Amino acid sequence: MKKWISLAALATVVVATASGCGSNSNDNGNTSATNANNSASTNGGTEASSSEPVELTFWGDWGGEGQKQFETMVDAFNKSQDKIRVKYVLQQDMITKFLTAATSGGSPDILFWDRWRTSLYAPKNVLHPVDEFMAKDGLNKDDFYGEALKELSYQDKLYGLPLTVDARALFYNKKILTDAGVNQPPTTWDELEQAAIKTTKWNGNKLEVAGFSLGDNGLFNMYLQQAGGQMMSEDGTKTNFNNDQGKAVLEYWDRMLNQDKVYKVGFEQGLGEGTDAFVTGKLAMQYTGPWMLSTYKKYGKDLDFGIVPPPAGPNGDKGSVMGGFGLVIPEGSKHQAEAWEFIKWWTANKDNALLWAKTSLNIPGFKPALEDPFFKDDPFWKPFLDTLEFAKIRPAHPGYSVMEGDALIPNLQLFQQSKQSLEDTLKKAQQRGDQLLNDNAEVK
Repeated sequence: MKKWISLAALATVVVATASGCGSNSNDNGNTSATNANNSASTNGGTEASSSEPVELTFWGDWGGEGQKQFETMVDAFNKSQDKIRVKYVLQQDMITKFLTAATSGGSPDILFWDRWRTSLYAPKNVLHPVDEFMAKDGLNKDDFYGEALKELSYQDKLYGLPLTVDARALFYNKKILTDAGVNQPPTTWDELEQAAIKTTKWNGNKLEVAGFSLGDNGLFNMYLQQAGGQMMSEDGTKTNFNNDQGKAVLEYWDRMLNQDKVYKVGFEQGLGEGTDAFVTGKLAMQYTGPWMLSTYKKYGKDLDFGIVPPPAGPNGDKGSVMGGFGLVIPEGSKHQAEAWEFIKWWTANKDNALLWAKTSLNIPGFKPALEDPFFKDDPFWKPFLDTLEFAKIRPAHPGYSVMEGDALIPNLQLFQQSKQSLEDTLKKAQQRGDQLLNDNAEVK
């Protein structure tokens, strides 16, 4: 297991490194930042005098450690050149404030962006496409995860660059599995079920160790992919889970919940970060993402765990959902060219993407950074990188999130609580889901 370097010490080292890169004339991001005025004059940006840097406002909704991580990157950029100054501003209820600012003339210049929102807000003409910037600077789209770029696109226009990518993988407690006689982590649904059965411990009616977490029914999409299905019809207008693949997922869940009894609904409810069931040895296996690595390092000093890609479904299909964030430029920004220079410096430069990764323990969307030993030599990253090769983004339909949240999830909850049959669950989720997709097909 890799010995993790303290974030504070690491940030200090890499900030200094990135700052030093500012004088490197062949460094793509920093050189471009130095030439920002040229870009500004040719792309509608604001001309800056030679003595006064252009001031940019960067809005995001990450506070606490996330804010410190953003400020580390902002400081590194500001030190790398003297033409542009960026300031990070933490915004609560950021989207509401952004929409207000977009019509009142107070728009920020850069937004930290949950990528799935692109299909909802690009049609409102509040985001600025970056295709011309990409072409001008000769950036290669193949250097980024295609699914992430797809999520930042609408009607063949690209509205930003991916800052992070993530996907769920299977975390397993090595000691619990070994003590139960499970010598290898599961690679298939059947192996996962058998490992969960062996590692589950009941004391009378009390579940002491759950073999596998079934607490997040929002992962239905991932299971459906593993069963060979997909959430939406081929034309992207209707749900596509009331079928044999959807039935296979719910039968699998039902078997593990009610026959194998490897989990109890509500088992993890109310547990905080430091009392996480996986950290405290009350959970043998679970699906989660790279964002939990720092938590398990912080609270699980005696926790010996491994990670593998999600087990394949009954016919060998793989599946996981890609998520993550991006950086976008509001249409109302008065300094779009300079904003692009900042985004490019951060997300399309190997050294700076790596600085971000080491600072935040996120996987950057810029693939060349993943060739660094920081990722190659750490066994914790490989399963996520392997998973990202087949992970798919959520469908881009404007009503997808509403469908999932208001139609699918409530019915899945009733099913898991044994209050609704499998057939009724899929049928009602489909009927309500198709209605919501139709009602939200047009962005207003």
